[in-house]
Amino acid sequence: SVISDKGLIITNYHCGHGIIQGHSSMENDILTDGFWAKSNEEELVNENLTAIFLIEMTDVTDKILSEITEDMTEKERTRIISEKSKKLEEEATKDNHYKAEVRAFFQGNQYFLIINEVFEDIRMVGVPPYSIGRFGGDTDNWMWPRHTGDFALFRIYTDPDGTPAVYSEENIPYKAKKHLPVSLSGTEKGDFTMVFGYPGTTMQYLPSFAVKQILEETYPNRTLIRGKKLDILNNAMDSDPEIRLQYSAKTARVSNAWKKWLGEIRGLNRLDAVNVKKQYEKEFTQWVNENSEIQQKYGNILKEYKDTYDKISPYSMAFDYFREAGLGSEAIMFASQLRGLENISKDNMEIIPKLKKDAKNHADNFYKDYHPPTDKKIFAEMIKLYYENIPVEFHPEYFKNLEKYFRKSEKPFKHFAEYCFNKSILTDEDKFYDFLENLNHRSIRIIEKDPFFILRQDFASIYREKIYLELNKYHTKSDSLHRVYMKAQLEFEEGKIFYPDANFTLRVSYGKIDTYYPADAVKYKYYTSLSGIMEKENPDIYDYKVNDRLKELYYEKDFGIYSASDGTMRVCFIASNHTTGGNSGSPVLNANGELIGVNFDRNWEGTMSDIMYDLDMCRNISIDIRYVLFIIDKFAGASHLIEEMEIRM
Repeated sequence: SVISDKGLIITNYHCGHGIIQGHSSMENDILTDGFWAKSNEEELVNENLTAIFLIEMTDVTDKILSEITEDMTEKERTRIISEKSKKLEEEATKDNHYKAEVRAFFQGNQYFLIINEVFEDIRMVGVPPYSIGRFGGDTDNWMWPRHTGDFALFRIYTDPDGTPAVYSEENIPYKAKKHLPVSLSGTEKGDFTMVFGYPGTTMQYLPSFAVKQILEETYPNRTLIRGKKLDILNNAMDSDPEIRLQYSAKTARVSNAWKKWLGEIRGLNRLDAVNVKKQYEKEFTQWVNENSEIQQKYGNILKEYKDTYDKISPYSMAFDYFREAGLGSEAIMFASQLRGLENISKDNMEIIPKLKKDAKNHADNFYKDYHPPTDKKIFAEMIKLYYENIPVEFHPEYFKNLEKYFRKSEKPFKHFAEYCFNKSILTDEDKFYDFLENLNHRSIRIIEKDPFFILRQDFASIYREKIYLELNKYHTKSDSLHRVYMKAQLEFEEGKIFYPDANFTLRVSYGKIDTYYPADAVKYKYYTSLSGIMEKENPDIYDYKVNDRLKELYYEKDFGIYSASDGTMRVCFIASNHTTGGNSGSPVLNANGELIGVNFDRNWEGTMSDIMYDLDMCRNISIDIRYVLFIIDKFAGASHLIEEMEIRM
């Protein structure tokens, strides 16, 4: 959210984690030490970072569906909707610099035309050190109580005339039409809260068959694979500070979904979600059977659902293993980035300079944060999981090497990994750059014989020929069923206020500051304080080290005007807003429209809210804006940033 008339924006530290890591090195470790620009000139430029502002939303359902009939095939329906959407988007962006897109809501029963303004010059202004911005690390992720200073400051720049532009020294700070005032009034239990954001995906209206598959197959498979990977990554990072710097953001990305999926399994089982859905479907079926016309429209939908999910199951499992394990090695993913090299031949030598430049850019980014011994262990474990858990029909051709050379080995997967890494030039920085320097239509054979290049091709073929086509067939069927079932639910509960599932468009949720009871005889307060950081401090654990300056401020009680009325320095708070992935960085407003916090997480007991929301247990976690100001002012001494803001007492 914009918090000054000079384009200053606040988001989460973890949203900018990869950017912060990209600016860091062993000589200038911004990730560990933090960064605070003292002037506009010191702010750090970022590539491929944008800020998007909503200009307008218009319901265009009638225009999109005007020619749609019930007897159309899905292919015909999709074609017409696509054509009409494209026409509306083109009309909306004619003679202006805006971007437009038509988005579906309620599974394709409603459509909105969304017009955005996109800014491309976004510079990093200030971030706290890792020990504040990621305090508690992956251990505290998805958990309450939380003590993480999860915020980062950036600034939007524009052309001198105020329009979006790519980076230029001539650009000026963005003058927003509106910026949020910042409140020091704090929060109390029962206070109103509202969250604005662009959350990604919720699935509130799924049938029992889908929830059952998620609970019993999808999430257990994914958590098994990621859990094995995290064991290797965490051990590697604990062994060497440089590896920690290289793999900090990568590990956070792996861990984030892993922990969430575990929480969802627990929460959905606690709510008995499958049986709750079945009971709803029983009532729905009774309603359908009471009217012959309705029965004709919706009488077979639940049967079709069951049949579809039964058939999709093996392909869904193969896809999860393909994505999480088959492509689980960094070396294979690097090979995917180099697939353009396949096009080199003696008849098109003119493309070599561009391919060479692109490959070098990929290589520079890859090797900067790559540790071959760690990736070798991950590769061995991922191949083992794929080999042992996925039917042979989905195995890549290159696995024959594993069976041919290592079948008698006590550790075949370890030896297979050593074989691939020793034979590959992709895992050896010097060898790869030498290859790139002498790239021609003959030398390309070197990489074509590279084990990771071959594995990448094999896995891609398996996916294309044996997984994608079947998945696409059943996904098309399930998408059609979702649309029809959603329409049926709207009719079944006519008069009820439905809210659409999240789809990366603007979503507003309201709630209140509240406590909750996670377990028998356990009650959590609605806020945490700086004293909790001191209680968690453990110098022997990287994620729980406390910065000396922060300790000094704590013991001196030097909180300035940012402390609560009881004298404590509040850090985070919880409320009952329905949030999900993509709500990170969302502003949290009070009843006066003032910024009181920045949303960054949910409680572990409430992660199932993507599928089933529980008012008693689901809580969104936000950093208290007073702690943000305290860190900027008292800790960092960056009071010039405070002076930009509109502070309300």
